[in-house]
Amino acid sequence: MSTKPIGIFDSGVGGTSIWNELHLRLPHENTIYLADSKNSPYGTKTQQEIIELSIKNSEYLISKDCKLIVVACNTATTNAIKVLRERFDIPFIGIEPAIKPAALNTKTKAIGILATRGTLSSELFHQTTDLYNDKIRVIEQEGEGIVQLIESGKLDSTEMTALLKLYLQPMIDANIDYLVLGCTHYPYLLPQFLELLPAHVKIIDSGRAVAKQTELVLKENDLLNNSMTKGKSQFHTNASTEVITQLLEEKYKDQISYLDF
Repeated sequence: MSTKPIGIFDSGVGGTSIWNELHLRLPHENTIYLADSKNSPYGTKTQQEIIELSIKNSEYLISKDCKLIVVACNTATTNAIKVLRERFDIPFIGIEPAIKPAALNTKTKAIGILATRGTLSSELFHQTTDLYNDKIRVIEQEGEGIVQLIESGKLDSTEMTALLKLYLQPMIDANIDYLVLGCTHYPYLLPQFLELLPAHVKIIDSGRAVAKQTELVLKENDLLNNSMTKGKSQFHTNASTEVITQLLEEKYKDQISYLDF
């Protein structure tokens, strides 16, 4: 048994969607969440910049005695997780767009993927999509501007609605029946997606799969916290605490703090 915390980092507040799934599945685990909102979005940065930021985030979480780190960012996973696993001697859980279930279950033989430029251009993403490109049509769409709006607290803004309409229309025209969310910020847009997409389109994100994999790796490494005490959570951001406070339940507001890193 290990009461040490699970570390989670993202380019901003979006990874709290992953934290939510982890907390539901592993309620007794202590967690430390790190939002690098000052450097958001990662999707427009070079691979080397993403690697350097991911190393910095990991070093901070390891300094807090984290037993495992969840890279709750698609862009950081696809560009940096190999380096992180080689550099640090603790388990890392990554997150990738859930292309496989969409590709295997599509009836229209067309799926949409909404992700950042950094994810869509990564080698790991192309390795995954290449497995299915000859069997189905994959409509890739860069979600430029979405992360910035969420980080600015404009989740339900007219600007957001306009962007989503622009990005989703080519997918609707292609008759997709699955939309894969390739950024951890995007699950917070689920109400808008449901309103803008045809009713038959299913929406998939990776949150539950990441939580399940985290539990498996903790068990394999004898790191599960088997106490019956509810886990404690800390949330740190290097930008305004307002947006992350809005996304989390009111009861967590006292566990959110600004961190200069």
